[in-house]
Amino acid sequence: MKEGLHPENYRPVVFKDMSNGDMFLSRSTVKTTEIVEFEGETYPVYKLEISSTSHPFYTGKSKLVDTAGRVDKFMSRYGKVKK
Repeated sequence: MKEGLHPENYRPVVFKDMSNGDMFLSRSTVKTTEIVEFEGETYPVYKLEISSTSHPFYTGKSKLVDTAGRVDKFMSRYGKVKK
């Protein structure tokens, strides 16, 4: 492999899906502040709101993920507007 190709902080990082608790290990340069034990080793952890294990497109389950009330806010603003 070519030397000096990857950045200095390219390292293994655990990504944790906060909606279902799934974790997976990958290499990344993402900045992290927390650590977690995964498969007997300690790694830095990056928390995700949604990943491929919980996203409706990948799971095949139609589920509305609206934690901030964005749909209700939109409907209250533009739902009553007539063309």
